[in-house]
Amino acid sequence: MRVHLVDGTYELFRHFYALPPHKDAAGEDRGAVVGVVQSLIGMLEEGATHLGVATDHVVESFRNDLYKGYKTGEGIEPRLRSQFEPLEEAIAALGVVVWPMVEVEADDAIAAAAATAAADKRVRQVLVCSPDKDLAQCVRGSRVVQLDRRSGTIWNEKGVEERFGVPPASIPDYLALVGDSADGFPGLPGWGAKSAATVLARYRRLEKIPADVADWDVALRGAEKLGRVLRDGWEDALLFRKLATLRTDRPKVTIDKLEYRGPLKEFEALAESWRRPKLHERARAVAAT
Repeated sequence: MRVHLVDGTYELFRHFYALPPHKDAAGEDRGAVVGVVQSLIGMLEEGATHLGVATDHVVESFRNDLYKGYKTGEGIEPRLRSQFEPLEEAIAALGVVVWPMVEVEADDAIAAAAATAAADKRVRQVLVCSPDKDLAQCVRGSRVVQLDRRSGTIWNEKGVEERFGVPPASIPDYLALVGDSADGFPGLPGWGAKSAATVLARYRRLEKIPADVADWDVALRGAEKLGRVLRDGWEDALLFRKLATLRTDRPKVTIDKLEYRGPLKEFEALAESWRRPKLHERARAVAAT
């Protein structure tokens, strides 16, 4: 079997900005929700059999306690924020497993599910359906891969190295140096994608980078300055790596429960309220095949 793991929050944002508003029978905008649900049904119609979706029930997580600059829900457009919980309800009604995360993030849930699925000998491949940089750390060979559903691009372990210049296991160290603007931490001054990739391709982990730049076995312009920045910002680098490292301890995932068995009875009424009754018909048709 193949297991598809979807970042529901990413999909909600993507569809919100790509689609026009669509009001339900009560006059509430559900355009992004409908877009995500249509997309999930499309995946099922294309052959996905085992599917799980992780969402950020709230944007804040334990990482906000570690670093005050970490991303929050502040500034999210109200029309988008109002679709967070309806999305979770819609996915569950569709009959797809959904993990609404609170203390940890959707990306952590995907990492946990990917690890569980990869350990199951029945699973042929795990597809992490999101192009987010931090999820690249989940990739393992060609068994756990990352899929950008918009472009159809798939990154296996070799693809991750081509994309970032470092292997999946070094992604948290890479992000510690270059930062991640989407998550709200800056990295270290002067360290860019090229310099971080050059050093980490050789040393893999922050701790293995020699303290004395004279011992660096890399050809890198401005190495002396970068080494000084790394020494001075060492504690920040470790903190940023901790922020970038995905947890795999929750939720507890049962692979058999990811098998799609069809929509719940409430999905029909939900699709009617969206004036999209054919979504229910399509979901039932997938389950019948």
